[in-house]
Amino acid sequence: MRAAEPRLQAWLAAGFHGEMDYMARHGTKRARPAELVPGTLRVIAARMNYLPPGAAGSWAAINDPARAFVSRYALGRDYHKVLRRRLARLAARIEAVAGDYHYRAFTDSAPVMEVELAARAGLGWRGKHTLLLTREAGSYFFLGEIYTDLPLPVDRAEADHCGTCAKCIDICPTRAIVAPYQLDARRCISYLTIEHHGSIAPELRPLIGNRVYGCDDCQLVCPWNKFARPSAEPDFAVRNGLDDVTLAELFGWSEEQFHARLFGSAIHRIGYERWLRNLAVGLGNIPRDSAAAPQAVVALRARSDHPSALVREHVAWALARLVTRWGHC
Repeated sequence: MRAAEPRLQAWLAAGFHGEMDYMARHGTKRARPAELVPGTLRVIAARMNYLPPGAAGSWAAINDPARAFVSRYALGRDYHKVLRRRLARLAARIEAVAGDYHYRAFTDSAPVMEVELAARAGLGWRGKHTLLLTREAGSYFFLGEIYTDLPLPVDRAEADHCGTCAKCIDICPTRAIVAPYQLDARRCISYLTIEHHGSIAPELRPLIGNRVYGCDDCQLVCPWNKFARPSAEPDFAVRNGLDDVTLAELFGWSEEQFHARLFGSAIHRIGYERWLRNLAVGLGNIPRDSAAAPQAVVALRARSDHPSALVREHVAWALARLVTRWGHC
């Protein structure tokens, strides 16, 4: 793992982590499991498919500017809760065989280099988009880890099978994949719509399109994802029709509706203010000559005096793109 430290430090030094200060906060613990959990001898890496069965086609949503696109991992229940429960069950099964042992389970919840660990455990290889890839399941899965003091045998890492393919780099709407295996999070739509708290840079807003929570473009074009299989986990099934819904409908949700409908979802953690910010950008990217433009203008004007300055800023930007000097679409 220490061999990965120079790459991590170079990525942080370049500022590619943006506002994600937690990426640098824990020093060497991220690359040294025994410093994070004293006594750790091995890390058990696991993956779990999340592709929701029966979800509407992703490209159909992305290519319809009136519809909202939500990354497929967020259409159902918050994966943190589901994976933690599964990892706890796995840890209990191990204890039943190996006897009492010390462990801690993580899923995107601690300074853990999840892709690096999974690759070293033989679960796949790091793709050029920086996600883990497997030949039999593509990349539509979550990762989790169990840090343990059990002296387990070590698995062999899998070779890289990306070859000369660069589809993920070429498709990225904001050119966030600056080089193979290098992501500038500050330009990544997933970062901008989920991790970024403030105003989205005006020059990046048109490139976001109708992606209101995350972005799957680099996965959608990856040839290995033709082998991806839908998840059998009921918690990952589509909720609230988020796979096929218009931007205007979501923008019309009250704060009470947002909390009631998305509680228990990964989306809920960004809060109502950023949810409206993202939707305003999507509405502003609807073409002026679209049949959906008048409805978008009505929806935006209804929030032009929203209490949040962040929301008002993005609403004003969106209206300026949709409305002519005569005040009509």
